[in-house]
Amino acid sequence: MSTETLTTAPPADTAARGGLTWTVLRLHRSALLVWSAYVLLMVGWMLWLQYVTGAEIRAERDACRRLADGCIDLGSAFDYSSAMSWIGTLIAYFSYGVAAWAGAALTGVELERGTAQLSWTQSVTPVRWLTAKLALPAVALTVGTTVLVLVYRWTWSTNRDLRGDEWYYTDPFLNRGPAVLAYALCALAVGALAGIVLRRALPALAVALGFMIVFHAWLDVRYHELWPATTLTGTAASRLPMSADQLELGAVTGSGARVEDLDCFDADADLDYTRCMSGKGFTDLYAEVHPASHFWPLHLMTTGVILAVAVLATLAAFWLLRRRTR
Repeated sequence: MSTETLTTAPPADTAARGGLTWTVLRLHRSALLVWSAYVLLMVGWMLWLQYVTGAEIRAERDACRRLADGCIDLGSAFDYSSAMSWIGTLIAYFSYGVAAWAGAALTGVELERGTAQLSWTQSVTPVRWLTAKLALPAVALTVGTTVLVLVYRWTWSTNRDLRGDEWYYTDPFLNRGPAVLAYALCALAVGALAGIVLRRALPALAVALGFMIVFHAWLDVRYHELWPATTLTGTAASRLPMSADQLELGAVTGSGARVEDLDCFDADADLDYTRCMSGKGFTDLYAEVHPASHFWPLHLMTTGVILAVAVLATLAAFWLLRRRTR
């Protein structure tokens, strides 16, 4: 063997690493194509709503304003809001599909058929195998989800007069920041862990999907507890803007106790408000709310919780794989 051949030939470790990466790409190219098509479809749909549907609705509104009698066209605005709601739901919950795919195809089916064990005998360690299995999908998910978040934030914020939701609704709350990406990475880790634990595709799919549904639903209900709410009193509590997430409303009695009584919240005039308060024996009204300024604190805290679960699932997957392949 010549000196030139020795100096130019790539190390066996590098060749194995590159071969593993290419193998993972080829094995899961169908999933990558589906993911790319999904991202393009969602982006195209949002751009259509922005530049076509939204423009048509505003043109109709301008025409109505020029008429002497005026007109009301609620149908077009409802169509836009409904379409945007569907987009938000599809983006917010695509992590379910990621979990199912990761549990079934990414790890479960290879362990069930023995192809993973075969790879471990071809100069590929189990740790490197799992690293490649997680790293490549994680990159694809990060790139695609970042595009979706940026386009969704732009579309959602520039059409406030057409949409029917607020920042604290579940879908826009997740889709306007990194929390939706955290869910995708968490689903990837949970699916991989389920595949390694069960070593069978269908049970791993069911367990990973079930966990993500339960975890997602639980956090949707509890995320508002991750940051202290703001307490408003008096007329400020009775005149809350739509942008405030109302957690608790009520009145304060003479003893200082809080009661859930909303009668005086309907009093519009100052005289009616005073009469209602004195007649009920209340000294004040109160409201526990999250104003719009709490979006980022709540969102980042939620993201942190999701990422913590993702890290734990990833560490557990590597630990279990190493223990079983010693």
